[in-house]
Amino acid sequence: MKNTYQRFVLGSRLPGLFISVVLCLWVLFGTVGCQDHRDPPQPQVTPFASGLVAPLGVETDAKGQVWVTQAGSGTANDGQLSMITPQGEVWPVVTGFTSQVSPEGAVFGLNHLLLQGTTLYLVHGVEGRLYSFDITSFQPGNPPVSAQSLTYEAVGEFVKAYSFADDTDETDLFNLTIGPEGDLFIVDAAANAIIRRNATTHALSVFATIPPIITSGADTLEAVPTGIAFDGQRFLVSNFTGYPYPSGRATIYQYDLQGNESTYQTGLTTLTDIELDENRQPLVLEYGTWTGQGFADNSGTIVRATSQGNTRLLGSLNFPNSIKRSNANTYYIAQTFDGTIQRVTL
Repeated sequence: MKNTYQRFVLGSRLPGLFISVVLCLWVLFGTVGCQDHRDPPQPQVTPFASGLVAPLGVETDAKGQVWVTQAGSGTANDGQLSMITPQGEVWPVVTGFTSQVSPEGAVFGLNHLLLQGTTLYLVHGVEGRLYSFDITSFQPGNPPVSAQSLTYEAVGEFVKAYSFADDTDETDLFNLTIGPEGDLFIVDAAANAIIRRNATTHALSVFATIPPIITSGADTLEAVPTGIAFDGQRFLVSNFTGYPYPSGRATIYQYDLQGNESTYQTGLTTLTDIELDENRQPLVLEYGTWTGQGFADNSGTIVRATSQGNTRLLGSLNFPNSIKRSNANTYYIAQTFDGTIQRVTL
């Protein structure tokens, strides 16, 4: 049974001004001081790119270029890697990735991507492959290369052959980050696990598993990990939760360097990705609110999560699936169904 995040989310839409108040007090016994009270700047959302076919993963490089995976239509092998210039021009880079559709209408194919040096890593859920592509080999205007020409590692085969305590017998490589010693850490949304890939030998191991979510009594929900970030001391993992996608039940888990799991923050809903801000605090995407018939349009949010609580920074996003920070305050958001990338300033 395919993981419930992609089944219902990736393919089916079921149902400038701020006030500055400076208060300066002079007291008989001396100056109390001046306090600058400012309302935080309001988030700004501007369209960046459109006309994409199920964009999902977003990455940026040192030139300000944005790299995007497109899962495709599901009716042909039209998944692709694209590059978007800082001006919003979209260029196909690698084409011909497998794109499949489930009976429920969900599209399965390319998921997230990650840039390490000049190597771009892409994870493909259907194929269970970790692809690599050297971005220095592409310039805008170059003809795209074929997906079949890329080198890859069959990480999914390792996952399916591994005997997990709670074994789903499935794999869906979904997201990844760089951890200690430059190793890659990949979350598998079907196996509910974190896979470690050694940077030198490319050897694979299971770093940790994602526990199910206890609801009431003996009832549980699959965690369905969707995002992973490393803050230099620990890994933070977001999860979507399984059907019926209850509000407030998604968790951000944290893992120490030995893979021991604990809870970082709770009270969140249908998390699709996680990113660190300039202070290395996590921002997460909430995909939307489940109505019983489908997810409500424009109910997605960006949330800052700290150990003290959660703060919603921006709402009214339309089924956001991916978030990537490009500088101190600028983020790119992929909205899969709309086929768009939004630029957000927080």
